[in-house]
Amino acid sequence: MKPTRFETAIAIIDQKNAEDTTTYQVADIAYPKELLYSQRMTRKLLQFEPNASKALQVAARAQHICRWKIARNEYPMDRVGYLKWREELKKMHAKITGEILEQVGFDNQFVERVQKIILKKLLKKNEEAQALEDTICLVFLDYYFEEFAAKHTDEKVIDILKKTWIKMSKKGHKAALTLPFSDKSLALVKKAIS
Repeated sequence: MKPTRFETAIAIIDQKNAEDTTTYQVADIAYPKELLYSQRMTRKLLQFEPNASKALQVAARAQHICRWKIARNEYPMDRVGYLKWREELKKMHAKITGEILEQVGFDNQFVERVQKIILKKLLKKNEEAQALEDTICLVFLDYYFEEFAAKHTDEKVIDILKKTWIKMSKKGHKAALTLPFSDKSLALVKKAIS
């Protein structure tokens, strides 16, 4: 049976993310960092939003596509530089994803919808962009938070948690509080949201 356009698009996104030379270890296996991240995004999205549209599923899978191509150190190492870097990344992710979708035969309307989700336009008003933001936050909290918290002061961790919490919906908050945090991390989360 011939794969669908959706399956082909996901396969191409995975192919591109598999080119990431930075690896991430899980159970002594080294994965291309962005490939692992994108698969975690899909898994978390479908747990959080089981009826997610194909557009939202593509956006989640491609949310960090080829992220390594724009290095953080190409921008000033301050808040303004960080935000500019993030903005350039979003544009690149949307552009690459749009090209893939056009290549496999999706129409302009679908392509634009996916790009809007990736660019997170009208967050809080665009339900799919908000679901993507919630998923990003949940993936961070579930898979990367403990490691992040171990490298930073409690003050910095609480600040990041507060910023993360603000971006999330009530549904996202509820899902976050069901994650398996360590006692120390749960205490930090509670402190941040109180």
